[in-house]
Amino acid sequence: MRHHGESSTAPASNAKDLQQNKNTDNDSQTLKRLLPYLLTYKWRVAAALLFMVGAKLANVSVPILLKNLIDAMTFKPNDPTLVLVVPVALLVGYGALRLMTSAFTELRELVFAKATQGAARSIALETFQHLHALSLRFHLARQTGGMTRDIERGVRGIESLISYSLYSIVPTLIEVALVLTILAVKFDAWFAWITLAALSLYIYFTVRITEWRTHFRKAANEFDSAAHTKAIDSLLNYETVKYFGNEAYEANRYDQSLERLRRARLKAQTSLSLLNTGQQLIIAVALVAMLWRATQGVVEGRMTLGDLVMINAFMIQLYIPLNFLGVLYREIKQSLTDLDKMFVLMDREREVADAPNAPDLNCQHSAHLKFENVSFAYESDRPILHNISFEIPSGKTVAVVGPSGSGKSTLARLMFRFYDVQQGRISINDQDIRQVTQHSVRKALGIVPQDTVLFNDTVAYNIGYGRTGATQDEIETAAKAARIHDFIASTPKGYNTSVGERGLKLSGGEKQRVAIARTLLKNPPILVFDEATSALDSANERAIQSELASVANNKTTLVIAHRLSTVVDAHEILVMEAGHIIERGNHAHLLQLNGRYAQMWALQQNSEAVSEGSAA
Repeated sequence: MRHHGESSTAPASNAKDLQQNKNTDNDSQTLKRLLPYLLTYKWRVAAALLFMVGAKLANVSVPILLKNLIDAMTFKPNDPTLVLVVPVALLVGYGALRLMTSAFTELRELVFAKATQGAARSIALETFQHLHALSLRFHLARQTGGMTRDIERGVRGIESLISYSLYSIVPTLIEVALVLTILAVKFDAWFAWITLAALSLYIYFTVRITEWRTHFRKAANEFDSAAHTKAIDSLLNYETVKYFGNEAYEANRYDQSLERLRRARLKAQTSLSLLNTGQQLIIAVALVAMLWRATQGVVEGRMTLGDLVMINAFMIQLYIPLNFLGVLYREIKQSLTDLDKMFVLMDREREVADAPNAPDLNCQHSAHLKFENVSFAYESDRPILHNISFEIPSGKTVAVVGPSGSGKSTLARLMFRFYDVQQGRISINDQDIRQVTQHSVRKALGIVPQDTVLFNDTVAYNIGYGRTGATQDEIETAAKAARIHDFIASTPKGYNTSVGERGLKLSGGEKQRVAIARTLLKNPPILVFDEATSALDSANERAIQSELASVANNKTTLVIAHRLSTVVDAHEILVMEAGHIIERGNHAHLLQLNGRYAQMWALQQNSEAVSEGSAA
């Protein structure tokens, strides 16, 4: 009959076993994923293993040398040959073996360093490229601080994993095998059995306690990532924090994360002390047992004094690296966990991917853009676009206007394939953009976004980003067309002026003009202006509008705007509301309809008249 206690503990035990098996499977899968990167350097791996074996053979030979020397020293006191034997035999032999141990160890690290760094570089690069390949949905939901921390720990984990396993664990196991063989062959089996039992107990105790400690380390890492995320997010939003005077609030949030991190680390340290104490107890008992048996052997005449010294030296050489077994095992497990997190990022499914063997878009000079019955929703229960159909003939300009949330900017995101449409299709020159490569589609498109984000680099770098490899003269020509050259030239460092994090050293208008210059430099066949002049004053807006109109001449252009005065010259204007096109036509035709566009026009004209009156 089953007791209540049994029924309550069995599921917990099963759950624990399942979790442990899952962790073991994850570790093995992670190692399998890492192995191909290392096998790229096969001969280096083989050479490193040979040098490692050589180092351990030399290391194990040292106690044997000491035994032979001690046993051979049966000279009488004041024997003049003693003066020669000890320095020559002991110092030369001992020094040579120690030198060989160090030389083989350094050669191993030197040979394998390229494999370690090469694997770390390859995995980090693949992760970086994969993150850029993921959809906008992923990047809108990500936590930058935590994600960068995961990547950083993952790359560092590769080096730690290889270092601790190849340079510590594997050499120790080789040395243990050699020592056990020598003890079993040269002496009675009890020496080997005592050593083996002590090592087995030591490893079992270390692994069990370390497994128990792992969740403390995981919690500490999670709290560390959370604290880092909060700190990065707060610093990126420095101005917002200052606007609302929330420095103390942000410091308190950060301090709460740090407090959780402190508690987790204290638990980790306490459990580490328990681990170290248990390890030393096992080592002490084993050493006493080995030396007691060796001492008995010397007294009974079965063993020599040299044998006693050799056994003692063997035990010291074995247990010194084993002192760090808990640390090594924990670090290897943590490295596997960190590496697994990075592999999880690499395995993140690409929502938008190129079709197999997709060709490049055929769009060198002219482009005919067409939306055909396009419907789209970011979330299935909240549709954004409903059967949108329109086309922009080559060299023509179509403007899209409407209130916020009507789906205007979504059109641009779909054109760039940040998302794929759920119904209908978007085509350029009658080629469905889902059937060609994303790179070729984006190469054919140029955009001036409403919210311009710049790299933390120079003005020249940010303008030149529109076409990497552009000359300084081409960059300056684009800057002049965007009416920002004079401003740049007036600064002490000119085009080498740093724009700061996200371009915060520049005003909104200056950032937008840099974005315009960048797109002008790219010079694509299709242009998208998403509120391209929204951050400019009226005088500069009119000047830039003139430049944009000149640039858009003979180019296929989509203009997304709130201010209707910027789109009056468009060949066709689409009025959107709640994801539907409710009106379409040129400016004059839409005014004659006296519908939604005419109302918006009247409201904006009255607003501008009031503003001018107030200014006067």
